[in-house]
Amino acid sequence: MTVIERLRDKAGSLPMAPGVYIMKNADGVIIYVGKSKKLKNRVTSYFISTTHTAKTEKMVSQVRDFDYIVCDTEIEALALENTLIKKHSPKYNIKLKDAKSYPYIKLTREEYPTLTVTRDRRSDKSKYFGPYRSASDAYSALDTVKRIFGLATCKRSFPRDIGRERPCIYKDIGRCSAPCDLTVSGEEYRQRVRGAASVLDGNIAEVKRELERDMTLSAEALEFERAAVLRDQIRALSNLSESQKVVADPKVSRDVFALYTSEAVGVLAMLSIREGALVNKNEFILSGGELTGEEDALTLIVDYYDTAGNIPREIMLDFSLDEEDRELLGEYLSLDAGRRVAIKIPERGEGRRLCDMAEENAKEAARQATLEVQRDNKSLHRLGELLGIDGELNRIEAYDISNYGNESIFASMVVMLGGKMRPSHYRAFSIKTTSGADDYGSMKEALTRRALHIGDGTQSLGERPDLILLDGGVGQVSVVKAAFRELNIDIPVFGMVKDDYHKTRAIVDTDREISIAREMQVYTLIYNMQEEAHRFARKHSSGGKSRSLTGSSLTKIDGIGPAKAKRLLAAMPLSRIKTATVEELVTIKGISRLDAENIVAYYEKKRKG
Repeated sequence: MTVIERLRDKAGSLPMAPGVYIMKNADGVIIYVGKSKKLKNRVTSYFISTTHTAKTEKMVSQVRDFDYIVCDTEIEALALENTLIKKHSPKYNIKLKDAKSYPYIKLTREEYPTLTVTRDRRSDKSKYFGPYRSASDAYSALDTVKRIFGLATCKRSFPRDIGRERPCIYKDIGRCSAPCDLTVSGEEYRQRVRGAASVLDGNIAEVKRELERDMTLSAEALEFERAAVLRDQIRALSNLSESQKVVADPKVSRDVFALYTSEAVGVLAMLSIREGALVNKNEFILSGGELTGEEDALTLIVDYYDTAGNIPREIMLDFSLDEEDRELLGEYLSLDAGRRVAIKIPERGEGRRLCDMAEENAKEAARQATLEVQRDNKSLHRLGELLGIDGELNRIEAYDISNYGNESIFASMVVMLGGKMRPSHYRAFSIKTTSGADDYGSMKEALTRRALHIGDGTQSLGERPDLILLDGGVGQVSVVKAAFRELNIDIPVFGMVKDDYHKTRAIVDTDREISIAREMQVYTLIYNMQEEAHRFARKHSSGGKSRSLTGSSLTKIDGIGPAKAKRLLAAMPLSRIKTATVEELVTIKGISRLDAENIVAYYEKKRKG
């Protein structure tokens, strides 16, 4: 019995019920997760149909087994599918760009809430706004609302730091309401934060109405100073409203999605409209051939809102989605939002015009992405020519060694895929068996350990690189090539050498040096990889050194473990902890008076020698 016949027989025994199916390859690695309202029909279709897309055909050719989970409803199956895709990142599932690559504005839920830009959206009690197209967009939005509402921009933590230091210059120039000296009460400061959050949600008109009401009440109560502050906030919000592009009726708040696909690239474009104004837009770039039907479109929308949150009451689509899937998507998002969410596909009027606008954004993003891919392909092709490598260069890995003396030695692995750096693929190796600051030995150890993972299914490390670049010269290249010969691994290995001014000069093999000085595109590619490998290595070795210092100091004190050491260092630098008084230390959350006394006694004893 062939593999396909065996899988077809297994699929035929599945129930006609909603659920999730999990495709696995010969190594047992999950390569695809899907959902269906009728498991038997959907899974069987993979092994009897002859009209698959190229992507599906390739996936099916690698399937050797599958698991399945029966669910009570389609909603449950959709939620489970989304969870499993995020957990396993299967190779053939369509995914938006790594969520960590997109910036958000985070609002914490504390006595004195803070607003910060982050790329790490967690399932915590904080609220997130975005995602924004770039960090500059996120910081610009954050700076605007902080300026309008006089929110603190310093690193002080309230209420802990109230009264500890005099206010900074931002109070004097009217940029901060100065909670540090109780110029505003805690409740008034929280009210300002709520206003900022509402603006970030796109509710500018609503916030203006509330401020206008408060201004009138303040004026009637003869609180003219407060009324003047509110007046200035209202003016700033009016200026912000005028700067935003009005694209719909002032009562309209909705998100609009459009898809554009070509052989080279796919784009999901999103327009976020609040109170008639375009408050955010984004284009998510996907590789060509990934978008294969309505099922993919549904997955994309669920993926987006699972990451972004902030679900409006109305969502418009520029692409077809059958009635059952529209109802499923609407029900899923309604449960998530806690209210009804309508899914519409407009054919005329204002909604159609907004869909056309989203489609134009998708097309333009695809055009720019295609040009960028062509430039990257040209650089990679030229690099292959210079190095004498046949075939396509898709995955390139670069390595560097960093250490502090003879300890905290790390090797970094940074990855470029298709001409783009992919931080989610980066890895770091803590050097364990090489003694002291031996760059050759460290590089050999790191690359040997890395090579042993090829083909084992480990994320990133399990993939085979087309080219390996080492920060260093002939010596590093020689030891790694020798290690690869012992492992019977044939991967091109070259070194990246710098000149006397620490600038990238050339690429070296064991018997030749290849100048890239006049190859601007290749030079830029190599320079960026070398600098990124160096940065990533330094980050880990300095982190290791910091942990080492912490472990050899704070955690040696009676009653101070890693958790308390972390709290102490978050509150003040180690140099200050060493000279702090008991009264200063007990103000730190989680540090008891006994802990503080032990810390003071420990460092006093150290000073006395």
